Amino acid sequence: MLDNELLFILLRKGGKGLQKNKSEKYHKILTSAGDVFARFGFYKATISQIASRAGVADGTLYLYFKNKDDILYQFINYKTGVVFEKMNTAVASGKNAEEKLRNLIHCHLQEFQNDKNMAVIFQSEVRYLRDIQSQIKDISKMYLDLLSEIIEQGQIEGSMRQDLFVGLVKRFILGAVEGVISTWVSADGRYDLVAMADPLVDLYLNGVKGE
Repeated sequence: MLDNELLFILLRKGGKGLQKNKSEKYHKILTSAGDVFARFGFYKATISQIASRAGVADGTLYLYFKNKDDILYQFINYKTGVVFEKMNTAVASGKNAEEKLRNLIHCHLQEFQNDKNMAVIFQSEVRYLRDIQSQIKDISKMYLDLLSEIIEQGQIEGSMRQDLFVGLVKRFILGAVEGVISTWVSADGRYDLVAMADPLVDLYLNGVKGE
């Protein structure tokens, strides 16, 4: 038998009220899923835990998602969409390549620090799930494309070396940022992640070799 909430939604399906209800409840479920995935891990997390956290019946989740995998997939889609919009805005506000790079790294670390659940899921869970590996590759490609544009602009401006192998440099930068976030997650977020942004960029631009 359908629970009262599920029956109510099905009866109103297609109406304007449902659209508002869906928007609010959909995002509440995603947020709740983030809490549950970060706390218990994807494999141990259950639909019941997510539903309980969201304050809805188990069956209600299936109005918006196919299964637990779909919840994670849509969680990643939503979060990356929000973050990349902010990253693009941050990069566009830079006056030159160096400023754009600083803005990008600062924004990247700030967003993950602001949403620790997202950081935990991306660093500790997502990369080990084969079903969404293609999605992660797409996300990485978008980020690497941003870095390519910045590096190429820096070379044109003369602020970055002309002999740089762009493919290697951009992967080095992405790997270093991910490493810093992973360490922060392992430390349970006990220090200011954003404070690492400028030292990271200084390392990229100046290297470790003394004069």
